[in-house]
Parts: sequence; structure tokens; C-alpha cells
Amino acid sequence: MPPALEDADRETSSEGYARRFAGPVGRFFLERQTATTLDLVAPWPGGSVVDVGGGHGQVAGPLADAGCRVTVAGSSAVCIERVHGLVDGGRARFETVDLLRLPFPDRSFDLALSYRLLPHVARWAEVVAELCRVARHAVIVDYPTSRSLNAVAEPFFALKKGVEGNTRPFAVFKDSQITDAFAAHGFRPTARRPQFFWPMALHRALGMAPLSRALEGLTAVLGLRRRLGSPVILRLERRG
Repeated sequence: MPPALEDADRETSSEGYARRFAGPVGRFFLERQTATTLDLVAPWPGGSVVDVGGGHGQVAGPLADAGCRVTVAGSSAVCIERVHGLVDGGRARFETVDLLRLPFPDRSFDLALSYRLLPHVARWAEVVAELCRVARHAVIVDYPTSRSLNAVAEPFFALKKGVEGNTRPFAVFKDSQITDAFAAHGFRPTARRPQFFWPMALHRALGMAPLSRALEGLTAVLGLRRRLGSPVILRLERRG
């Protein structure tokens, strides 16, 4: 029996998932993610980007606004729903794909990007291989790191689910797991940007964006976010 297709992005492309980023705290999360992303893609202005599993629409719009040529790749036709306006307006393309066998030639995009995906797929190393194959210059991914409070996430999963409602189990990675997987395909890390010191579920439970900004600002000043923050947004570039 062939292995099941990876389709974790169907959940992240849903309206229910989008509600996790609604309100002032959700906007705070997305503002930080957007600012980091645009900074990391800046060396390739107007570049072509494939956003694998990007039906959540969190970065496709900002990338298009920045002049990037964006293709969103989703595991199902339903993953277009949250990026439908971008596609209809000619600001992005959408392709239904097998996440483990992307239907694109080698090095066909300047950048490959994938958020909200690696922690939720079983065959994540194969997703990494495909991201590397189709990227001409760089890959940008996010992942929860064990160098953070995520190291104790499992015992508190029930509490997290109580706060977030529709949260799912997720893999927590050692940084070396991610960098080694990319190194096997000739990519090396060139920028590492931890997003938050305190768990996102805690910020959601507090429900006060100004307080969250203050708490995260303090940890940034103390150097805690840089050393122990999560999720990490990591840019890796092709050697040579």
C-alpha cells in the first residue's frame, strides 16, 4: 500500500486556522513574521517565490506587495480559498501539488518558502529535499526549536489546546536536525530569526497585544529571544 499523501496544509489553509491569528494578538504575530520574511527575501528583489503549503495566505500577499512573483503550492484544490483574491487579481498563482514531488523543474524559483508545514508532516525530510531542488538561491522555513520553551510543550499540550481550541500535535526540532537535512542538499544557514521567547499560546491566553509586545521587547533586550526563541525562521542558501 503506497504511503499517504502529505496534506497538513489543508488545515492551515482553513478559515478555522485563520481565526487563530485574528484580533490584535494575532496581528502582532503576523506583523513580526511579515517583517522578518520581507527582510530575508530582500537580497532578491522582484524574485520568483514558491510558497509551499502557503494556502494560509500569511505571506503571499506581503510578498506580492513587495514585488515578488508568487506561486502558492497546496496539496489540495481547497487550499486556494484564503489566497483566492490574490490569484483572481493576478497577484499570485496557485498550483495543486504533491508536496513530496513538486511539479516544477530544478531551480525554477529564486526562493522556496514554507511556513506552518514542517512540524506537521511525517516525511518532513522529503519536503526539505523538494524545497532545495526547486530553489535557485535560497529556502526559508519556520520550525519550533527545542532550544526554547517548546522543549516542555508535550506535558502542557492539553492546556495549549484549551487556549487555542483547534491546535494539533507538532514536532519540535533540534536546530541540527534542520540544518543537517538542508546540508545534505547543499544549503547552509545564512540567517536565523527566532520569533517569540514566550509561547504563542501564552500570548493568546493573555489576549493583550500591548502586553505581549512589552514582554517580547524585554526578552529581546535581554538577548533571551535570540538564544531561546521559537518558532525560528531560518534562511538557507545554496552553496556556491
